Amino acid sequence: MSAPRIAAITAFALRIPFDHWGPSPAFAGQPRTTLDTVLVRVTTDRGTVGWGEAYGGFWSAVVPAIDQWVAPLAIGQKVDDVELPARIERTLHNLGRAGATIHAISGLDIALWDIRGKLAGVPVSTLLGGRRRDRIEVYASLLQYNGDLERVRRILDRALGDGFQQIKLHERTAEAVAAARDVAGPNVPLMVDTNCAWLPADAVDAVNEMAPSDLLWIEEPIWPPEDFASLAALRHSTGVATAIGENASNALDFKKMLADDCVDYVQPSVIKIGGLTPLWRICTESEAAGATCVPHSPFFGPGYLATIQVLAAKKQASALERFYCDLAFDPCGSTAPIADGFIDIPDGPGLGGDPDMDLIDQYRA
Repeated sequence: MSAPRIAAITAFALRIPFDHWGPSPAFAGQPRTTLDTVLVRVTTDRGTVGWGEAYGGFWSAVVPAIDQWVAPLAIGQKVDDVELPARIERTLHNLGRAGATIHAISGLDIALWDIRGKLAGVPVSTLLGGRRRDRIEVYASLLQYNGDLERVRRILDRALGDGFQQIKLHERTAEAVAAARDVAGPNVPLMVDTNCAWLPADAVDAVNEMAPSDLLWIEEPIWPPEDFASLAALRHSTGVATAIGENASNALDFKKMLADDCVDYVQPSVIKIGGLTPLWRICTESEAAGATCVPHSPFFGPGYLATIQVLAAKKQASALERFYCDLAFDPCGSTAPIADGFIDIPDGPGLGGDPDMDLIDQYRA
């Protein structure tokens, strides 16, 4: 019997209120009061449903990209056609090699993996070659507190109390990082994501000021993020490991950053880079080249589950990122609950669980 074909694709933009126990962080120049995402439901002509996720920071661009460009090219195609997302990307290349179009394709690709796993009756990690571990460590990714030292101390202490044994900050001052190290003690891995805070001329001094706090890595330290030559110079002059890749324009950027010797931890984002297919390829190629793949994954839907499946199957163990906050609605959290800083890998077919449609309707944009 031939493979099922794609019959329908529906995008759901969600805006999920959250509480990170502090003032609203800034996002795109505005206060951030919700964590936004786009869930992508793909239905086959035989009734099987798969779920994907696309980056939702700019959902008002991603949803039309799915509806107007990706869906018409995908409907009617076979679900076992692993090259379909790549062909769609090539067809739509004049719309841009990054941004909303690639984010939209990411959602489709993830959903197709979910369908393939469901049709085979196995977790996606089995399709990737087999599970190498049954549980993975999770690190708490604190949102930004704008240098409020007392709040940084208090929230970090709370995360440690919840069982997390690795912590990432989104702070930009050496004082905030030092305050965090003081609370964490000497043995807790501490990472800092500055979201491209500094121009190359300013980055060396800024990172050197943080270096005494013994960072596992400095993440996205330079603007623009694709200035790999400056990142390499920063890495070698400070001796602090770098983590980059969340803002990669496309999957090819990872080969370039490895060639330029500017990265220790590569961070492809499954909901931004084109889906699970390129994420898996980037993980295997980068780790074969000597880097560690620690995918960017501070989201909560099928992209989160897809990242878990990749972490379960890839050769080198690494921790999973999770935003540390309270959510009004956690699309897939019940599928992979966190306990004492670890999660058990879901063993249901596909990604391991579907989001709740009633709650999707409640929080639709």
